[in-house]
Amino acid sequence: MNSPVTPLPLKELREQFGQRLQENVRLANYTAARVGGPADALLVVNSADELEKCVKTLWEMKIPFLLLGGGANVLVSDRGFHGVVLLNRAHTIKIHAQNDPPTVWAESGANLGMIARQAALRGLSGLEWANSVPGTLGGAIYGNAGAFDGDMQKNLLMAEILHPQEGKQTWSVEKFGYEYRSSVLKRSGTKAVILSATLKLEKSTPEAVKEKMDEFSNRRKQTQPPGASLGSMFKNPPGDYAGRLIEAAGLKGMRIGGVQVSPVHANFFVNSEAATASDYRHLIEIVRNTVEEKFGVRLELEVELVGDWSDGETTLKGEQ
Repeated sequence: MNSPVTPLPLKELREQFGQRLQENVRLANYTAARVGGPADALLVVNSADELEKCVKTLWEMKIPFLLLGGGANVLVSDRGFHGVVLLNRAHTIKIHAQNDPPTVWAESGANLGMIARQAALRGLSGLEWANSVPGTLGGAIYGNAGAFDGDMQKNLLMAEILHPQEGKQTWSVEKFGYEYRSSVLKRSGTKAVILSATLKLEKSTPEAVKEKMDEFSNRRKQTQPPGASLGSMFKNPPGDYAGRLIEAAGLKGMRIGGVQVSPVHANFFVNSEAATASDYRHLIEIVRNTVEEKFGVRLELEVELVGDWSDGETTLKGEQ
């Protein structure tokens, strides 16, 4: 049975944010899988300073919020999110090619692939792996995104963090306690927000960087499905691959409602026909239970469930 939902103080929110505040917004329009119910309210933030001010105001008002960037790696429930969604459009990028090593500073809402491409144009390497990784810098730092033997742990120098009790801080990469597709923020559920970050790069040539990026992009196109998906659904278990286990369990191509285990790569669940979040949740449980029964491996989600779920569980893990 669901706990009663406390209505948002919309009058006070309107007084604080005026016409910027959008109400009853369908989140399927802002998630990579094109699923998700309504948010009570939504605010677009266009800079790190704006993000900081909004977050501080919501903390002071004790209003729950969800920070949403590119909408990858999150499954928002059909019931939506009871709180304020902050749509992170803070995307300034500054490249310092003369530093030793060269660096790039970017706000947390910057698209990760765009950062990689901006670096490539200047002949700076190190982010080729990120070229076709969906989502924003903030989400990548939060979840230690990676591909092709690269990840955020290898690139991050420092990040500017806003903490509810301790205010604004600069964290070195060590403080994130990175593990495979995980950080201390993700594991602990700490309601800190990533505002911006500095990544290290290496000097190369535009031609060499482009060649490597093209190679990775071609490999991704050959092995990963097109269409609306959340990205990799499960983390790879130690010494194995989630996609291999799902395929070996005979689940490749399985469909529930409008969502299908991709026939191209079994660790991607593709929204093929107006899927619902409940379709995704149902397919997740079938796949996880079947793999565990056949191979004794309990697959761990890489995707986070956020919002109000029908089993009474409300997660706010999407807050960075």
